[in-house]
Amino acid sequence: MPLSVIIITYNEERNIGRCLESLTGIADDILVVDSFSTDKTEEICQQYSARFIQRRFDGYSNQKRFATEHAKFDYVLSLDADEALSPELKTSILNEKNKWSKPCYSFNIRNHYCGKAIRHCGWYPDKHVRLFNRSVTNWTQKEVHESIAVNDNKAVMHLKGDLLHFTCSSITEHQEKEKKYARMNADILAKKGKNILWITPYIKGAFRFFKTYVIKLGILDGYYGFIISKTLAKSSFYKYSWARNAIRKK
Repeated sequence: MPLSVIIITYNEERNIGRCLESLTGIADDILVVDSFSTDKTEEICQQYSARFIQRRFDGYSNQKRFATEHAKFDYVLSLDADEALSPELKTSILNEKNKWSKPCYSFNIRNHYCGKAIRHCGWYPDKHVRLFNRSVTNWTQKEVHESIAVNDNKAVMHLKGDLLHFTCSSITEHQEKEKKYARMNADILAKKGKNILWITPYIKGAFRFFKTYVIKLGILDGYYGFIISKTLAKSSFYKYSWARNAIRKK
């Protein structure tokens, strides 16, 4: 039975080719929804015969909902441009394509950081539902860290194999990405209007470091485990600090 793949992009010439290559032999429809890239993203997508639609970015959830609605087939696999199917996961999906026994499918995401596979930090196994029947479910309305709404865990089958996520090629890239997420999360928090104490950003940041580095065993990932833990801690600090400042200005 047919499968659509949706991908949202913005200036992803570095990653999109690897992503599309991994879909060879499995995708019956590839839709790329792009936020007006200025690099070679569109050119590369055309080489793989992907449908290419440009749309103003108005949030991850909205962008992916739009892509899901414009997919040709009901079963939809959602990927980010910096992700690729491992051979084992590809085989698992191909086996399910013959029958589609469940409305939702989950699998583990293996994150690669500066070229190194991260095995701890809460980053693996990082299980997500990314393959689903759009006639049954769709994306949540969260502005950040969007996900597929699942009300019944019995409706989900976990597939063997990893989705390979090449998250950041440099520490600076990760720091900038986390600052962006912190700003978005701070805006969401500020809209709630709840009072935030001056000490809260420090407590949240310290706990995030302890959780990632100690509880989630980031220490076992060596140097990059420390850097990831420190970067996530700063992101948490910024989130609550920026939200507090925004609330005080109201």
